[in-house]
Amino acid sequence: MENREFKDYFSQQSQDYALFRPHYPDALGKLLAELSPGTKLAVDVGCGSGQLSEVLANYFDQVMAIDASSEQIAQAKPHPKIQYGQAFAEEIPCADQSVDLISVAQAAHWLDLEKFYAEVRRLARPNAVLALISYGVFSVDEPHLNHYFKHFYEVTLAPYWPPERRHVDEGYKNLPFPFQEIATQPPVLQVEWNFYQLIGYMSTWSAVKAATQALGHNPLNALADALLPEWEDPELPRVIRWPLSVRAGRIIV
Repeated sequence: MENREFKDYFSQQSQDYALFRPHYPDALGKLLAELSPGTKLAVDVGCGSGQLSEVLANYFDQVMAIDASSEQIAQAKPHPKIQYGQAFAEEIPCADQSVDLISVAQAAHWLDLEKFYAEVRRLARPNAVLALISYGVFSVDEPHLNHYFKHFYEVTLAPYWPPERRHVDEGYKNLPFPFQEIATQPPVLQVEWNFYQLIGYMSTWSAVKAATQALGHNPLNALADALLPEWEDPELPRVIRWPLSVRAGRIIV
């Protein structure tokens, strides 16, 4: 398991990832449960430190949460209904036709989709649901602050984003998806964060890590220095929103 190669951009930041990545709205778990043919078992693929897994546990009897990174799994909080484990998306440790929902949140662009989809068909119950979930670039409720973030994302970090990142920006709409698609209306992903929480979240971006290695310094520090006077009180929480996309499909077996 440990010797297999995969694109691991996040293990070195696993503690920050657990601290600063936003948790999905409870309404997303409810939506996915209502779409599924049952609520006995959900598999959360690429679960990271459990941001979506914990939401699914509110609506499914059991959640199997897997990630290729043991460091990410180590940061997940124990939960009586969640079984965390290190595993690859193409080798999910579930019995044939046993799963009601397979979710992949903010991770589908890293997968070998052809092999993953074959595995999905193997473990899916009749009419089970596959959901590819993503969220794009955030916005703050004050436009004058968004200028800083937009420039940092689109200009400063442009050379350092992995090419797969474009799929996130597109809401996964251009990924191959050979399943019967289900139209959905995703809920809003929204938090109230202060200055330090938002900068902490941005520090988990793979492009920040790559830029720091290439430049010899962290470009996020310059952004924080410029932004702090505009934020006024750094402890003041502001509304942060992400466009949430759910590409759902029914698996006919």
